[in-house]
This record gives sequence, structure tokens and C-alpha cells, in this order.
Amino acid sequence: MGIKQNNYSYPIDPDWTNEEISAVVGMFRVVEDAYEVGVNRQAVLDQYKKFKQVANSKAYEKQLRKRFEDVSGYSLYKVMQMTKEKQAGEIRVNADAK
Repeated sequence: MGIKQNNYSYPIDPDWTNEEISAVVGMFRVVEDAYEVGVNRQAVLDQYKKFKQVANSKAYEKQLRKRFEDVSGYSLYKVMQMTKEKQAGEIRVNADAK
């Protein structure tokens, strides 16, 4: 994952541990990569598993997804839908979007 030149801040809870912050930020970076350069499907699944340890309820996950999409314009939901539909290979939102 390269250096991002984004003009927004990740939605981070100050009460999270460093490991939790790493899991959530890692997920957001994978989503950015899916939009910007493409990302391996397995990398998305691996990072999502870590993310779900922090966002351990549907409501909390939805809240984090919305906060991230509001500031970045990137949809974690869309990336995960594409990941579920595709059995292998690279996830790239713009290339795969119709």
C-alpha cells in the first residue's frame, strides 16, 4: 500500500487500542486501494476479518462505514459486495463498476 494523499481524516475512536486503530485504518486503506489501484481479494478478506474484531456489531460497522464514506467518498460496502461476488483475483471498484 502506497502513501495516500487524502484530504480527510479517518474516523477513529480515541478509546481504541493501537491494534484496533491499525485494524480499522488498515480496512480503510484497503478500500482506498480498491478504488485507486486495485487490491487482491484475499487481502480484502484478511483485513475485513481484523476490522470485524473492532466493528463487532452490524450497527457499529454501519456507523464506521458511513463515517468513512462521508469523508472519503469511498464505499466499504461496495468493496465488500464486489469481494463476495468475485471468487478470486483483484478487486477494483472503478474498473468493475457498471
